Amino acid sequence: MNNTIQPSVLNPSLKCNGCGALLYFVPGTGSLKCDHCGESNLIATDQTQRAIKSIDYELFITHLDQNKKSDEMKVVNCSNCGSQTVLSSFATSDKCSFCTAALVLSPQDGQQYLPPHYILPFEISKEKGIYYFQNWLSGLWWAPSDLIKIVNSSATALHGIYLPYWAYDTDTITNYNGNRGDYYYTSENYTVTENGKTETRTRQVRHTRWSPVSGKVNCDFRDLIVPASDSLPSKTLNDLAPWNFKLLVKFDERYMSGFRSETYQLNPQTGLEIAFRQTTDRIRAAIANDIGGDEQDIDNTSTDYLNKAIKYIMLPVWVSAYSYNNKIYQFTVNASTGEVIGQRPISWTKIILFVFMILFLIAIAALFMQ
Repeated sequence: MNNTIQPSVLNPSLKCNGCGALLYFVPGTGSLKCDHCGESNLIATDQTQRAIKSIDYELFITHLDQNKKSDEMKVVNCSNCGSQTVLSSFATSDKCSFCTAALVLSPQDGQQYLPPHYILPFEISKEKGIYYFQNWLSGLWWAPSDLIKIVNSSATALHGIYLPYWAYDTDTITNYNGNRGDYYYTSENYTVTENGKTETRTRQVRHTRWSPVSGKVNCDFRDLIVPASDSLPSKTLNDLAPWNFKLLVKFDERYMSGFRSETYQLNPQTGLEIAFRQTTDRIRAAIANDIGGDEQDIDNTSTDYLNKAIKYIMLPVWVSAYSYNNKIYQFTVNASTGEVIGQRPISWTKIILFVFMILFLIAIAALFMQ
């Protein structure tokens, strides 16, 4: 029986028509299933609303507080790792999925919850998540020998969680000043001495002619993805990409049934600044292309960000944590693609033995050469 705390049990569409029990979303099926009687219900979607559209950024920020809800869900902070987990309104205790610390809720723990715009439903089942993780684990050369035995029991405790991300769109206009470098060649005589004879030869020498330039380039950006969670290392959150956004659907809490979710910890304003930084390389490449020539030197740029838009999306992961030598390690499985990102201890014994083996082989090779 599935014991995962639900984001909301008040939605009548989550109730089994056969026995009245709670329905759970089954990864990769697009359906809800009852753990008691086995009845399965397909999540019907309006095909006319399948188009993924961004929301005007300024409008979103203006109405941010008005769009938050507090009646059916509540957010609780983990005092150990700082994660923010969304729990159903009736929950009074739980365990943190990121560090396994106990979560004890009090009446004042409830915070307002912002419903996402879109959600990427789970495609990878828990069983497949464990399989991908064990394959990843077996390929770790420098891990302690007893790690697999210790961690396998933790792998079965995988928790399905939807992590919050911001996705930004913007159109940019960049004015620039710089210099264009064009190559030209001149002939140069030089002398060489071969077999006691001195010869004069000619070679081509490259020079660069620089000329000042200025101009303007336009670049359009779509889906600049920024993780809005602080519960996992930023490197892990970024390395989980790419995501299969072709399966993104309009948010429906039925996809969350049987899973937990986390609310955003990075506000959309800060996320926008991070998204802007993601545009730098492409803009500079566009400027270099616009300048032309053989070399480009960009002195000054000024970028205007227009038509800013945003999407608040939930992306699925399987997460768990295990303890080794009194230290907590996390691992995460992209529940859309199966990509595994994890932390693991290093066996210095293995590394030292490997170094000694290399030194031994070098010594043997040296003796053989002699």
